[in-house]
Amino acid sequence: MPSEFDSPAAPDAITAPAARKRPKPGERRVQILQALAQMLEQPGAERVTTAALAARLDVSEAALYRHFASKAQMFEGLIDFVESSVFGLVNRINDQAGEGRARAARIVAMVLQFGEKNPGMTRVMVGDALVFEHERLQQRMNQLFDKLEAALRQCLREGADGAGALTPDADAQVTASVLTAFMVGRLQRFARSGFRRAPSERLDACIASML
Repeated sequence: MPSEFDSPAAPDAITAPAARKRPKPGERRVQILQALAQMLEQPGAERVTTAALAARLDVSEAALYRHFASKAQMFEGLIDFVESSVFGLVNRINDQAGEGRARAARIVAMVLQFGEKNPGMTRVMVGDALVFEHERLQQRMNQLFDKLEAALRQCLREGADGAGALTPDADAQVTASVLTAFMVGRLQRFARSGFRRAPSERLDACIASML
């Protein structure tokens, strides 16, 4: 997600300042979600109030609610972005040729790199930003990791078949569960360390030991 829009050029010193340009339809929604994600990147900013968000955007709280019915709906906008980004990349990985375990490794690396590049989204993914919000938001994030585990299980099942494993379903289920727990743990550590401990730290060696 882009961090900020470009700053407008300064008005000409001779002519009168131009009237403030109204955002295009949908543009203000994007600005609100960008601002929320940026605020979540600040250490200790697990809970963002609508008052603080409105102040950052230099608008009233009422202006926020013209675009979103509630703060929960704002978080749903962030979750939509996470889901579409992550599963778009999962599909791209699965469309590529390659052995199942190698694709599973790429999925794990992709999710952790996504979190590392989007710290504010990481707070949403691990639920830290959702503690005081509607429980359906946390349920959606739980479902996201369930779906990631299912995607990993499918990759690993194909890899186990190719390797002639005696219990491919059970092996794939166990390994997918371990990899998912690893992803969640790395993202939680990243968020709770104030974004100091990178999720990608010694990543290749860790994934190799699990696979």
